[in-house]
Amino acid sequence: MSALAFQEFLPDVWLSDGSSLQVGWTQPGHPDPEEDIRNTVGNIPMEWYEDFPHIGYDLDGKKIYKPIRTKDELDKFLEKMESPDYWRTVHDKKTGRDLKLTDEQVELVQRLQQGRFGDVSFNPYEPAVDFFSSQVMIHPVTNRPADKRSFIPSLIEKEKVSRLVHAIKMGWIKPRKPKEDAPAFYDLWAQEDPNSILGRHKMHVPAPKLPLPGHEESYNPPPEYLPTEEEKLAWEMQEPSERKLPFLPQRHECLRRVPAYSRFIHERFERCLDLYLCPRQRKMRVNVDPEDLIPKLPKPRDLQPFPTTQALIYRGHTSLVRCLSVSPSGQWLASGSDDGTVKFWEVCTARCMKTLPVSGAVRSVAWNPNPAICLVAIAVDHSVLLVNPALGDKLLYGATDQLLDGYAAPEEERPQPVTWEEAAGEERSQGVRLIIQHGKPLKQVTWHGKGDYLATVVSDNSHLQVLIHQASKRWSQAPFRKSKGQVQRVLFHPQRPFFLVATQRFVRVYNLLKQELTKKLLSNCKWISSMAIHPGGDNLICGSYDSKLAWFDLDLSTKPYRVLRHHKAALRAVAFHPHYPLFASGSDDGSVIVCHGMVYSDLLQNPLLVPVKVLKGHTVTRDLGVLDVLFHPSQPWLFSAGADATVRLFT
Repeated sequence: MSALAFQEFLPDVWLSDGSSLQVGWTQPGHPDPEEDIRNTVGNIPMEWYEDFPHIGYDLDGKKIYKPIRTKDELDKFLEKMESPDYWRTVHDKKTGRDLKLTDEQVELVQRLQQGRFGDVSFNPYEPAVDFFSSQVMIHPVTNRPADKRSFIPSLIEKEKVSRLVHAIKMGWIKPRKPKEDAPAFYDLWAQEDPNSILGRHKMHVPAPKLPLPGHEESYNPPPEYLPTEEEKLAWEMQEPSERKLPFLPQRHECLRRVPAYSRFIHERFERCLDLYLCPRQRKMRVNVDPEDLIPKLPKPRDLQPFPTTQALIYRGHTSLVRCLSVSPSGQWLASGSDDGTVKFWEVCTARCMKTLPVSGAVRSVAWNPNPAICLVAIAVDHSVLLVNPALGDKLLYGATDQLLDGYAAPEEERPQPVTWEEAAGEERSQGVRLIIQHGKPLKQVTWHGKGDYLATVVSDNSHLQVLIHQASKRWSQAPFRKSKGQVQRVLFHPQRPFFLVATQRFVRVYNLLKQELTKKLLSNCKWISSMAIHPGGDNLICGSYDSKLAWFDLDLSTKPYRVLRHHKAALRAVAFHPHYPLFASGSDDGSVIVCHGMVYSDLLQNPLLVPVKVLKGHTVTRDLGVLDVLFHPSQPWLFSAGADATVRLFT
């Protein structure tokens, strides 16, 4: 297709004054797409500009210069033969440029040449719309041809253009300012002068200063800076990045004898590279008041009552006191020691009411929580002793003996993992009523809240570590078929049929009715030593030998809600108060820390944990401090048993 054929179909735009303006094709890949090269001379013969170096004027009034054309007829012929795009190249007379047509423009010209519509999507054979149907319609539909005034130039537009031309002549409308092509250079690391460009650049980071020269860079350095021959050899053997100095210090007689530094240009170049390439970041210093970082906790005096002072010391044991238990009425206290005795004290007077000698060190003591029964479980070596201390109300401990003596043995003996024996002779006279013989040494004994069941922990790795006994039926059973690890402590849930088993690093919560594992708590501790559950039943604390106390919210997560690191040594015992929002922990550092632990009935409100008092009184003996802590059942009092063979009461 010839170029002239294309020229016939170049679209014209008609202006309001009747003159036409021919719009050239936009050439793809033009070097300057933003330059508007539209020729504004109007519809005049282009031969008038043949003798001029320009061919017209653009929108800004600047001359459009003719491109330099050095092609003769032979070059044009060769280009016609060799160039694959010659057939789609058009010469624009208005701008004097060769324009290469795109595929869409070639297709448009071909469609126009074939007499078809220019728009590909236009369908000339669409079905006709029957506007005038046979039915009578309310609103008439007319197909009146367009008015004549829609074809003639608009007088309103002509007035608008004339007003704009007048405003340009009067200087009211300014033409666009020409762009400044001169590049702007400025010093990147200039000082922050308010008048400079960088003065307004607030995030400007100044260049780091070079270190000042030291003694080793002097032309006459002190003798201690001059290297020996061995140091020179070692310096030459090192990698350049490993050397402390990039040069060897030398001594010169005078400044005139100092030679030129060979690496001067290289080091200047590296310095410039560092300044240019190394990214820098401005770190804003946050000015925070240290007082704002401390959480706002209530004052301890607002959280009273809690134990603050040492009131009584219970003396009488000759070795370390391992365990404590208090009666449900709060009148009597039982303490077990390594000296082979269990002592029963009156709480208010610190008077030892009774001493029960046993066959070995007492590992655990648990008073029956049922106020209608006067019974104490004592774990000694391989056996659990159920003792009636015969303290207090005579009717109470008499009824306890009648309850135990009213047991009727079943007709068929069932196999049990332990042996139940009735005490006789001297043991019976001292108060021992039943003996539960185990095969291995015992670690712990604890009662259920109703007072009929008790659980024991044995030092063993088999599935018989944990046993549950029923005192009224003298029946024992092992709740687990296989071992889950070395059991440290067990607890009965105070309200629901749950059984909590603490191994070395985990606490498992079992449902005794469904006989399944309900939850497994991750303690984040290396070795759990003790465990206590809140009277409400939804919160649990665990003490560990790595001096951590973990508070669990059983409804929230399997991980600790809060980990307290108040103690400096291993925790031996933790305890909750049955009624007051208090919990305490005893440690080998000889101290007992009392904390306020308020649990709210609103489930969306987190527990409030505030340490309120550090109680000291026990002396550390053989690297052991406080071995057991226990709250009074009704008063805000705290008992603590220590390795110094004393029991202390804090009120």
